[in-house]
Amino acid sequence: MLRAREKKLRLRDPERTRKRLLRAAFRTVYRSGFQSASVDAILAATNVTKGALYHHFASKEDLGYAIVDEIVAKFPHDRWLLPLERSNDNDPIDALIGIVKAIPARPRDVKGGCPLVNLAQEMSPLDEQFRKRLERIFHSWQEGIAEALRRGQHQGTVRCDLVPEESASFLIAMVEGYEVLAKNAQDPKVWNVGIKSIVGWLNSLRTPGNRKRGRSHRRV
Repeated sequence: MLRAREKKLRLRDPERTRKRLLRAAFRTVYRSGFQSASVDAILAATNVTKGALYHHFASKEDLGYAIVDEIVAKFPHDRWLLPLERSNDNDPIDALIGIVKAIPARPRDVKGGCPLVNLAQEMSPLDEQFRKRLERIFHSWQEGIAEALRRGQHQGTVRCDLVPEESASFLIAMVEGYEVLAKNAQDPKVWNVGIKSIVGWLNSLRTPGNRKRGRSHRRV
């Protein structure tokens, strides 16, 4: 009876079933890693049959690729790129500082760490398709920050002696590095210390005429 009802629902709304599977798979992978995540655990969390899963995803690897493309990619896009686009006419340093300060440092966030970094560390050495997908996310993230810094240079709020692409890469490395340190320590205080260092560095990117304006951002 349950399987008949599930099949009827799946036929009526296959996209809903696919999204349920994808969300459950992401939670399982985030908790235990891709290699340790079992299809049975994903199915148990959704009450969906194995046949339904393989109807939408040809293999566990295809499911993993969809997790990267459709869920993991949203983290830097929604948290970083969209706010930078919305602040198009404002000081990009102010926008970047606001983004960094808004990154949650709750115990549950620190416990799991960054999904993007988790998968990059686990799967990039093992699976080229994972690596390429993750690289596209990092590149898009870097370019979004670099474009904001270039805009600031044109506006006269960001120093012209810096290379936007290099500064963007360094910012991402600092953010992800402190998130890894906080995860390893299982202590949100580590991330809070990181915020202070990152904000201080971001303020150093301001032009002399823009530094007075940035003083209010130096305390976290």
